[in-house]
Amino acid sequence: MAVIRDVMPAFELFQPSSVADAQKLLEQHGPDAWVLAGGLDSFDWLKDRIRKPKAVVDLSGIEELRSVRTTGDGIEIGAMTTLTEVVNHPIIKQKYGLLAQAAELVASPQIRNQGTLGGNVSQDTRCWYYRGGWPCYRAGGNICYADTPEGRNREHAILHADRCVAVNPSDSAPALIALDARFVLRTPKGERVVDAEDYFIGPEIDITRLHILQPGDLLTAIRIPSTWAGAQFYFEKIRDRNVWDFPLMNVASAMVTSGDSIERIRIAVNGAAARPLRLKAVEDAVRGKPRNTATGEMAGKLAVQGAVPLQFNAYKIPLMRNLVKRAISGVEEATWAS
Repeated sequence: MAVIRDVMPAFELFQPSSVADAQKLLEQHGPDAWVLAGGLDSFDWLKDRIRKPKAVVDLSGIEELRSVRTTGDGIEIGAMTTLTEVVNHPIIKQKYGLLAQAAELVASPQIRNQGTLGGNVSQDTRCWYYRGGWPCYRAGGNICYADTPEGRNREHAILHADRCVAVNPSDSAPALIALDARFVLRTPKGERVVDAEDYFIGPEIDITRLHILQPGDLLTAIRIPSTWAGAQFYFEKIRDRNVWDFPLMNVASAMVTSGDSIERIRIAVNGAAARPLRLKAVEDAVRGKPRNTATGEMAGKLAVQGAVPLQFNAYKIPLMRNLVKRAISGVEEATWAS
């Protein structure tokens, strides 16, 4: 394991006051730059001396990245808006409560006061081999230590593993996918807007990253359309401890019903793979079906098709099955490990 020294390597600190200045600095320093948002993920890397950037670009002084704004078709949330602000914002609570529910379950109140929405969706995986400085695939080596007979992999992937079995740790990511959000990026070529589900990538695309940001890119805002405003929302997070902990798995759904039938739905899970997964096959299967236990059970079984457990995480298959079942049927008291 890496030796934890709690002394950061030297770097040049920049504190721009505008998005334009920040993007210019990131473009100038390229792969030697590190974006600092709330700092909760960054300081772990820097204190353990696993990452040694030459330049750190601190976004805390950019006011335009902090607000929640209404638009002609929904809202736009600045990437530096804290999770606490997301939880407490009246429009988010009233119309997009799914995101407020997810954000409120991130870590602890102290961390939510500092952590940002942009940081929560852009944080790196928490696999302890990778973060401990082991030369694994994700770190440029030629082995996945978690996926070995001696590996500890209780928190790792059951779906879409490709050499690396680490998972995405974000709570807000599946909620934003369920809300059909779009992420606004500033790149050296100009502004780029991508669907939330396309912001995240798996190891089959790039094993070194969990998202599409390249050196010089900056996530500036997240837009949520009015499409799912006021829908029936469901968010559930399973974790070992009721505060601070990352999810073993979570589920988010937005649903519109007509009578007893599901008219339209979006559903996503996280903690099952290296990226949050939108369950399109489940959405298609339950559309037009009654919202009841039978439909939920069918959806849960469909969601876990193709899942491959590791030595210590087979529990994630019934966990995911039952989370999806409850998100569809609305039954909150079922036993998740049955």
